[in-house]
Amino acid sequence: MKVGFIGLGVMGRPMARHLQAAGHALHVWARRPASAEGLDAVVHATPAALGAACEVVFTMITSSADVEAVALGADGLVYGMAPGAVLVDCSTIAPDAARRIAGKLGEKGVHMLDAPVSGGVQGAADATLAIMAGGEAAVLEQVRPLLEKLGRRIVHVGPNGAGQVAKACNQMIMVAAIEAVAEAMRLAAAAGVDCARVQQALAGGSAGSRVLEVMGRRMVERDFAAGIEARLHHKDFGLVLEAARQSGVPVALTAAVGQQLNALMAMGFGRDDTASLLRVLERQ
Repeated sequence: MKVGFIGLGVMGRPMARHLQAAGHALHVWARRPASAEGLDAVVHATPAALGAACEVVFTMITSSADVEAVALGADGLVYGMAPGAVLVDCSTIAPDAARRIAGKLGEKGVHMLDAPVSGGVQGAADATLAIMAGGEAAVLEQVRPLLEKLGRRIVHVGPNGAGQVAKACNQMIMVAAIEAVAEAMRLAAAAGVDCARVQQALAGGSAGSRVLEVMGRRMVERDFAAGIEARLHHKDFGLVLEAARQSGVPVALTAAVGQQLNALMAMGFGRDDTASLLRVLERQ
């Protein structure tokens, strides 16, 4: 297939390479042309031009506004994609934005899946992402062979926007777990106990988790170089809290973790890893 990709960052680039390695013709558009360097791909001048050349287009970009601009703005995908083509948005954006974009594309006969992913940079590199999809089931089946090149678990959650709701739930649980690990490591250090041994001990019990393994190790080793930059989790929590407000759902723990992320940003750790929540506690 002719597959388009927009968003060639730390996760998007390996995802695009997996699609290309599967034999598909890769087409790209990049806001910063340098990000497309080194890819054996057809580079287009605008999203509309890319959309006109492709049957399926993937986006992996930062914010709701960014996705909306690429899809519906001047020279956006909507002005190039043919009826029956599919936009697969792997970004993490607001559920209502996903529904709005899907509606506008649908007026042109273009399908959309909101298909945010979980698994981080390593999951993107290893093609082991978890993919939570919102949209029509038939459209998901149409592009499933492509998604299977990117992830191991692909779940149809419901109609457009449902994938983003699932991703919001994922972020709530994951970042709260990072904060819990940070508080545990801070307590261990304050009590004069070896944090590495505590992390090792906890990993074998009911507290064991991927978050404890990865983030606990980062905290023990004081490796705060970004895997996923903390500013992106801060952005995601803004989406989570707004979705909770709209639904009238109390999220006391999520709100508290959101305040810690606010503190992290204020301390200048936004470009570092979210394991920096430990440093927030140390300064408090």
